[in-house]
Amino acid sequence: MDLGITQDELSLYSAPLIGLLIFIEIVIGVRSKKGLYTTGETLTNFYLTGLAIGLNLLFRAFYVWIYGFFYAIKVAQIGDPVLYWLGLLLIQDFLFYWLHYFDHYSRLFWAVHVTHHSSTDYNFTVGFRSSVFQPLYRFIYYIPLAWLGFRPLDIMLMYSLTQIWGIFVHTKTIGKLPALIEFIFVTPSHHRVHHGSNVRYLDKNMGMFLIIWDRLFGTFQEELDNDPVEYGLTTNPEDRGPINIVFHEFSGIAKDMKKPVGFGTKLKYVFCPPGWSHDGSTLTSRQLRETMDKNEASKSASNK
Repeated sequence: MDLGITQDELSLYSAPLIGLLIFIEIVIGVRSKKGLYTTGETLTNFYLTGLAIGLNLLFRAFYVWIYGFFYAIKVAQIGDPVLYWLGLLLIQDFLFYWLHYFDHYSRLFWAVHVTHHSSTDYNFTVGFRSSVFQPLYRFIYYIPLAWLGFRPLDIMLMYSLTQIWGIFVHTKTIGKLPALIEFIFVTPSHHRVHHGSNVRYLDKNMGMFLIIWDRLFGTFQEELDNDPVEYGLTTNPEDRGPINIVFHEFSGIAKDMKKPVGFGTKLKYVFCPPGWSHDGSTLTSRQLRETMDKNEASKSASNK
């Protein structure tokens, strides 16, 4: 069942290909004068991934030990190598969907994940714009894999494989792919939607490798020609320095916690979806979409 490659070797072997794709994309951007890259945002992308990699390395021995503990009490053993790796891919990607979902729908976790969405550029290097503190809790979502009989090192390898796919979909240079591919897999078109700050696109297309989870659970949104993607956040931080870009949403939570409301309401500012407010002064993505839909329906009715 061994693929003959480790997580670290995969990262090493894939680096030249990723570097080549970045170079090609830069050339395309320069020749087309589309401005796909800006120096500040690109440097921030690598700064954030450096922080995340460092934290991951510090923490890796702990979560490998956790996986090993649950693997020792596993409830299944898959002998067929094809079923083993296919099962690992499908279940790992399914669990990632829910990790990603809660990163968007709970403000505490959004405060971690928001860094990945904070770039107003969109190119391959945005795939490196990591959620810095995610290694502190991400492993929890994958504990069921070890308990189901998947080896700890294989779990880490599969995670890296799907993350490499995730880097490839961060681009504006690839249009929509054939319909069958668009129906099953996460494509650049799908992930452009995910990074959109347009109300229609907020918190959509959570999948990393397969888009079928979004289709099943109601978070799918197609990229529309009449609603071009606007990248970044609904409110981009003015201070884009190295400290604020990591902590700005935590600062927002701390500010809301000082409001003169009850303790239960204060907790809602921490754990409810981003944008939730007790007085309607700010809105969640769902509330924003409901308002948009009502406005569009009203305009449609008035035009008849």
